[in-house]
Amino acid sequence: MGLKMLFSISFFQWVLFVQSMEPFVYDVNLAGAIGDGESDDTEAFKNAWNVVCSSHISSGIFRVPYGQKFLLQPLTFNGECRPKNITFQIDGILIAPSDPSSWKCKETNCNNWITFQHFDGLIIQGTGSLHGQGQKWWQMGCMHNKVLCSSQKAASFAILDSKNVHISGLTSVDSRKWHISIERSSSVHASKLNIKAPKDSPNTDGIRIQHSTNVTIASSIIKTGDDCIGIGDGSKYININRIFCGPGHGISIGSLGENGRRETVEYVTVRRANFYATENGLKIKTWQGGHGYARYIRFEHISFSKVIRPIIIDQYTCPLHQHCKNYSTAVEISNILYNDLRGTTNGEIAVELSCSKSVPCKNIRMKDIQLDYGINGKMYDGHPKSHCLNVVQSWDEGYVYPNVPCLTKKLSY
Repeated sequence: MGLKMLFSISFFQWVLFVQSMEPFVYDVNLAGAIGDGESDDTEAFKNAWNVVCSSHISSGIFRVPYGQKFLLQPLTFNGECRPKNITFQIDGILIAPSDPSSWKCKETNCNNWITFQHFDGLIIQGTGSLHGQGQKWWQMGCMHNKVLCSSQKAASFAILDSKNVHISGLTSVDSRKWHISIERSSSVHASKLNIKAPKDSPNTDGIRIQHSTNVTIASSIIKTGDDCIGIGDGSKYININRIFCGPGHGISIGSLGENGRRETVEYVTVRRANFYATENGLKIKTWQGGHGYARYIRFEHISFSKVIRPIIIDQYTCPLHQHCKNYSTAVEISNILYNDLRGTTNGEIAVELSCSKSVPCKNIRMKDIQLDYGINGKMYDGHPKSHCLNVVQSWDEGYVYPNVPCLTKKLSY
């Protein structure tokens, strides 16, 4: 009898153990979401999140089902939960309010539409999409749009103060400003994303990274009205691989050092990116009078087609419509590699290195570069040019076209 009871207790404990290993799945429809694209489902999403976050199971899944549209006001998910690992399975369509006046939030909480913060172990995946409905925001001037214009951080989708985050498969459409923002976070991996907005939509950066480390962006398509990827202050160990960019303003580091601030970016690698019909390709941009550095940056195996300005370093950024003064300080730019860059430009200046007189760019290395003049896939006899100012201790290797006269030719023996 005692042995049978012991076996029963052990079996019961085993069942509880197995159940505890299975993730807890909660569908937003169970919390009362309507999913018709017109009813406000914000409270249902909050209630569903409270259920998942308070679950005693070690892993939780917050599920947004396929085939439904959910209208949401600005919403924040806080990752300080009982489950150690959270998955957001987003297969449905999330829709922001189309009219700026219908946003229900305090002005201090209107920066982002959907925010994930304070997570350690987060997966956001699925076949779903986020529709920012930014058209009316883009049309409004700052006089009538103070909430948006006063903030440099206004994203459809924000990852804040988090680590060990994986994002994959999602589509972001027509964000009012940035599509995805990654800030004060580490070990973030984003892949197989599809980001799109019209080429004339203002400030609709695809992905913006700031104050973050160990971030990987891979195998994604970004077509937007501003930078496809922007890398700002405090970013290091950033890896970008297999990105299609265009239309847009390319991949940008900066701008750094505005209003004399000390700002830094280092250890950035961009590989196997394809730029099509973009305004810029690879750009490093700093303000006059700033402090800090952009260093240890590698651009490798890049292709360009119909790109106006494929390679840019610009240390002469200054306020719009103001005369640029010379400063004795600048953000230092050094240890930059351009390797195996090929394609066509339809602009006059294919390589622009405009560096500070007081703090010249140094250790700029170009290897195997060929940028020809061409439009619509056809090569023309025009010769793209380069512009080079205040570059020291720098060199080129192999075949580099157009010639960059401030680089010393490194001979092979």
